[in-house]
Amino acid sequence: MTRSPSLRRLHFLNALFAPLTGHDLYLAQQIDAAITSSLPEAEERAPSDPAFVNAAAALFARLCSAQPAHGFFHWDASADDAGASPLFARAGVMQGLKQLAAYPESTLLVTNLRAAHCPEAKRWTERRRRDYDDALNFIRDLAAARSRRDANMNLLFL
Repeated sequence: MTRSPSLRRLHFLNALFAPLTGHDLYLAQQIDAAITSSLPEAEERAPSDPAFVNAAAALFARLCSAQPAHGFFHWDASADDAGASPLFARAGVMQGLKQLAAYPESTLLVTNLRAAHCPEAKRWTERRRRDYDDALNFIRDLAAARSRRDANMNLLFL
């Protein structure tokens, strides 16, 4: 069963903006309408589309800056060619965790980790799938170990 791009976008926005909207689907629809109205051919865009992700992340960062108790950091694993390696993943995530340490509530958005492990022109192999799963677990464990115990952190992967 495949979901339509608009339904997948709505699920992504509901998860991303939940700390600010309280899982209100009506507000998620309003956010989707605001983002898609600013992008050409927006109705066909999946939530993994880089333009959509960047627009959503920029809007979320702007909303978080208006709330001093909520921090936001977006790490794009495909920003450089080494994003899939554990060393660079650790460096990128640690940069975000240091920035988010000051906030009692925060959101860490990790995008394009899947694409960094298996570019579009390549096929998923058992090794790539294992490396991707290891990277997901590594980032989860790192976020749990290096964030404040009294803080509430949302960790989202797209």
